[in-house]
Amino acid sequence: MRAAMVEELLGKRALARLAWLLTLSAVLILLIGTTELDLRLADAMYDARLGAFPWNHAWLTERFGHGILKVALTILAVLPVLACLWDLLPRQRRRLPVWWRLRMRLLALCAILVPTIISLLKQASHSHCPWDLQRYGGSQPYYHLLEQIPEWVDAGHCLPGGHASSALWLLGLVVFWLPHRPRTAAMVAVLTLAFGAAVGWMQQMRGAHFLTHTLWSMWIAAAVVTLLLLLARYRRAAARALQGTESGAPV
Repeated sequence: MRAAMVEELLGKRALARLAWLLTLSAVLILLIGTTELDLRLADAMYDARLGAFPWNHAWLTERFGHGILKVALTILAVLPVLACLWDLLPRQRRRLPVWWRLRMRLLALCAILVPTIISLLKQASHSHCPWDLQRYGGSQPYYHLLEQIPEWVDAGHCLPGGHASSALWLLGLVVFWLPHRPRTAAMVAVLTLAFGAAVGWMQQMRGAHFLTHTLWSMWIAAAVVTLLLLLARYRRAAARALQGTESGAPV
C-alpha cells in the first residue's frame, strides 16, 4: 500500500474541532426544533386566504427546483462514481493519478452516502411535511421535534429533507483543497452548504419541509464528510504501520 494513497487530509486537532462543531450544531438544531420558528417560517409561506402554499406549483420551485435542478445534480453525482469505476479498469494507463484517486473516491462516497443515509432516515421518520398538517389544510397534527408522536398518528416520512441531499453531497468537494489549502476548503464547505440550504429553502417555500428538516440534512452531510476524513486518517496510520513492519523499522 503506497503512502500517497493514504495522505493525511486533516490533522487530529482539526478533526476534533469538527467533532465539537457537529455536536454544538446538533444541540442548536434540537433547540430550534423546540421553538415555534419552523411554524413561523411555514406560516410566512402559507396563504391562509387561498388555503395553499402559493409557491407550491411555481415554475422556480416545482419545475426548476424540484425537477430540472434535481435531475442535473443527480446526473452530476453519478460522474465521480463513474470516474472511480473507470479507474478500476485493468489498464494502468487509464488510472487516475494517485493524488486524485483518493479524493475522487471520497467524493464518490459522499455522492452515494449522503443521499442514501438521508433517504433511509426520512423513510424511518414519523415527522410530517407542512402541507400534511391541519394547520395548513392537511389532516395531521403538528408535533415539535422532541415531542413523542402517538402511535395512532400516521408516519410522515419527512425528516430530514431529502431534496436538499441532491446538492449536499457536493460538500465532499472540500477534499480537493485538503490539506494544502484549508482556508479555501472552508470556503468551499460554506458555499456548498449554502447551496444545499438554498435547494432546501425552495422546498420550504412549497410547504414540503420545515427549516429543521433542511438543517438536519446539512448536519448529516457534514457528519458524513467528517467521518470519511477520519477514516482516511486511520487508513493512513494503518498504512504507515504496515510499511514500518515490512521494512523492519519501528512503527
